[in-house]
Amino acid sequence: MPSHNGRHFLQIPGPSPVPERLLRAMSMQVIDHRSAEFGALGKQVLEGCQAIFKTSGPVVIYPSSGTGAWEAAIANTLSPGDKVLMVETGHFATLWRNMAARLGIEVDFIGGDWRHGADPAALEARLAEDNAHAIKAVMVVHNETSTGVTSRIPEIRKAIDAAAHPALLMVDTISSLGSVDYRHDEWQVDVTVSCSQKGLMLPPGLGFNALSQKAIAASKTNSLRRSYWDWEEMLKPNANGFFPYTPATNLLYGLREAIAMLLEEGLDEVFDRHRRLAAATRAAVGAWGLEVLCQDPREYSPVLTAVVMPPGHDADAFRKVVLEKYNMSLGAGLSKLAGKVFRIGHLGECNDLTLIGALSGVEMGLAAAGVPHRRGGVQAAMDELEGRSLANSETAAVA
Repeated sequence: MPSHNGRHFLQIPGPSPVPERLLRAMSMQVIDHRSAEFGALGKQVLEGCQAIFKTSGPVVIYPSSGTGAWEAAIANTLSPGDKVLMVETGHFATLWRNMAARLGIEVDFIGGDWRHGADPAALEARLAEDNAHAIKAVMVVHNETSTGVTSRIPEIRKAIDAAAHPALLMVDTISSLGSVDYRHDEWQVDVTVSCSQKGLMLPPGLGFNALSQKAIAASKTNSLRRSYWDWEEMLKPNANGFFPYTPATNLLYGLREAIAMLLEEGLDEVFDRHRRLAAATRAAVGAWGLEVLCQDPREYSPVLTAVVMPPGHDADAFRKVVLEKYNMSLGAGLSKLAGKVFRIGHLGECNDLTLIGALSGVEMGLAAAGVPHRRGGVQAAMDELEGRSLANSETAAVA
C-alpha cells in the first residue's frame, strides 16, 4: 500500500470513525466491576440506552457483536420448530434468516429484490392467512446496511395490528440506532437489536436488546437453550448497574460519553443531520449520472447510499483506486451485489465538510478509474447542503 499524508477517510457504513471525545473516555483505567463506582456507571449507561431506544423498558447490553444480539433475540423468545416471518431486504436480513434456521426455527422468508424495504401489505396478507397463529414473530431489518434501504417500521406495526395477529415484532437497528428516528415503545416493538459501532460511534464490541414486557413474558415459556444470552441472568444484576459476568468496562465508558454526545446535540437534530447528508449524497450521485440502488424515495437511508456501477465496470476495482490514490475506504457490495455497487457511509460524527471531502474523493476516483460519469456531483451536494441550511436558518429566524 502507498503511504499517505493526512487522516484516512473511513466512509464505510460502519464501523464509523470514533470521535476523539469517545477515544479519550475509553482511555480511562479499568475499575473493579463489583464496586459501587462501577454500579453507578452501569446504571448511567442502562438508563441512557433507554433514552436512545426511546423506551421505558429494559435494555440488555452484551459484550458482543450485533450478531450476538441477533442470537439473543431469538434464543430468549422462540422454541425449536416455531415459525417466524421475515423479508429478504438484503444481505443482513438473509444472514439473520440463516441464523434462525440453524437454531431450529422455521422461517417463512418473503423474497425481495434488494432494492426495496419490507412491504407492509405483503406482511399483513401473510399474517391474515395465518388463522392458527403459527407465526410467532415478525423479524425485520430496519436499515439494510448492504443496500441503503430503510424499512417503514410504523407501517409494519400497523400491518400486524390490522391482521389482528399476536406475533412478536423484532427489529434489527444495528445500522440505524442513533442515526435514524426510532421509537421502540411507540411503535410497539418487542425486541430491538443493535450494536455499538454504527450510530453510537464506538468500536465494535457491544450488542443490545431492548425488550417489551410481551417479549419478557415470552422468555419465561420458550424452550430454546441459552446461557450466555439469557435475559433473566442479565436483568437481575442490571437492576443495580451490574452484570453477571465481566463486562467491557472501557466500552461502557465510551457508551456513556456517546449517549451524552447524542443527547447534547438532540436526537431530532442528529436525525435531521443524517437526512441532510443523505440528500446531499444522492444529489451528487444524480449529478454524476449514476443510480442509487434504493428505488423507493420513502425508503432512502439516512445512514448510507449504495451506488450502482455502470455496466462493464467493477465496483471493487473502483474502490481499490480510491483507497490507493486518495486514502479513502468505501463500502463494498455484499454477496449478490459484490462488484456491482459501492456504498458511501454518512453516519456517526459525519458533518458537511467531512461529506464534501468524501464526495470529492469519489468524484476524483471515478475519473481516475475511468468510470463513465458527469462532473459536478460535489457542487450538486454543496448546493443541496447550502439550500437546506438556508431553509433551516430562515425557519429558525421566523420562529
